[in-house]
Amino acid sequence: MNERSKSRSAARLAAVQALYQLEMEGTPLHILLHEFHTHRLGATIEDVTYAPAEQSFFDDVVSGVDKRRDEIDALIAARLSTGWSLDRLDKPMRQILRAGTYELLARADVGTGTVISEYVDVAHAFYDKRESGFVNGLLDGVAKDVRA
Repeated sequence: MNERSKSRSAARLAAVQALYQLEMEGTPLHILLHEFHTHRLGATIEDVTYAPAEQSFFDDVVSGVDKRRDEIDALIAARLSTGWSLDRLDKPMRQILRAGTYELLARADVGTGTVISEYVDVAHAFYDKRESGFVNGLLDGVAKDVRA
């Protein structure tokens, strides 16, 4: 994996964490982005050094999800099984799906397979194999809806 790929992978994981914080705490977006830029992206926290993340990519994903949340949530909800709602998903899962859906919608420069694979990898940071498969299947369905 080249340096750009590594920094984008780190940006995706950080974006999911930032979106989680945004939903949980309601931190204003500009403050949240600043906090991540200065204290988290590439930082060492509790003896763990985080990989440097492509800051502009991180900002785009977090800001894009925030701006297009209703559209993104509708696309995700349309792919959930009957009887399931977005609110039934736990909060980290919602953020993974939102970030992946945003990339599928707005980042035509990133291939469909790359988006899906990257967010399956992010899911592995939080969940077991079953949930990673759920991310794969749902994002694949969204991709069929939004990409030709």
